[in-house]
Amino acid sequence: MIKGFYAAASAMVTNMQRQMVLTHNIDNLETPGFKQILTSMDDFVDTPVTTNRQAINLPELPAILRSRGFNKLSRIGDLGLGVMSGDETTDFTEGSVQITNRELDVAVLGNGFFRVQTDAGERYTKDGRFIKDATGVLKTVEGYNVLAEGGGTITLPAGEIGISKNGQITVNGEDVARLGIAYFDDPATALTRDGANTYTGTGAQTGGTNVIVQQYALESSNSDLTQIMTRMIQVNRAYEAAQRLVQQQDSLLGQSISTLGRF
Repeated sequence: MIKGFYAAASAMVTNMQRQMVLTHNIDNLETPGFKQILTSMDDFVDTPVTTNRQAINLPELPAILRSRGFNKLSRIGDLGLGVMSGDETTDFTEGSVQITNRELDVAVLGNGFFRVQTDAGERYTKDGRFIKDATGVLKTVEGYNVLAEGGGTITLPAGEIGISKNGQITVNGEDVARLGIAYFDDPATALTRDGANTYTGTGAQTGGTNVIVQQYALESSNSDLTQIMTRMIQVNRAYEAAQRLVQQQDSLLGQSISTLGRF
C-alpha cells in the first residue's frame, strides 16, 4: 500500500516537472532562435518479485522437489516503484525565417551558431538580434559581445551595414570583419543548454557548407503552440489521475489503521 502511495506521488512530481518545461517553451514562443526542450519519463528501477522456497522452513525437502528447483528463487515478475523525469533534450530542428528589415537582425541557417562572449566564457546561440553599443561594439540584446571569426570583438564604424551569406560584414562597402560562426555536425549531441538561449559545446567547426547567414531576418522559435497545448492537456490529465490515486491510497491507509486499531 505504501509503495502504491509513493508510486502515485512520484507521478505527480514528474508531471509537475514536465509542466514547468512546457511552460518554459510557451514563454519562449517569441524568442528568436529558441529551441524547445523535450522531456521524457523513466521508471524507477523495478524490483523483481520472487518466491523463495528456502524461506519455507523445510530443510529436508524430498529429493524430487529439490531437483525441480523448489528450494530456489522463482521469478514471478517486476514490481514498479514509480516514475521519474528522464533526460531533457533539445529539439534543434530549424525554426522559420522571419523577415524584419532591420540591418542588425541576422539569421544563421543550418547547423551554424553565432559565437558570443559571456561572463562565463564563449557560448553559442541562434539569437541574431544584434545591437551596437556607444562605442560601436557589436553585441547581443543580452549584452554579450558578438565574436569575429578570429575570436575578437567586432567594432562597427558609422555607416550602412551589409552582411553577406558567408557572414562578411561591410560598412559603406568596406570589409570590417566576419561573423564568428560555429558549425556542428550534430548539435543534439555536441551542445548543452547553458541558460535560456545559449549553449556550450565541443567539436565546433568553421566553414560548414550548409550554413547560410541572412541579414534583415531572424530565425523564429521552433516551439509549436498547438503541440505544446496538446502535451499540456495530457500532462494535466496524468497529474490529476495520479492525484486521485494518492487520495485513494490515503483513504485505504486510513481504513487499514482504523481496522487494526480495533484489535
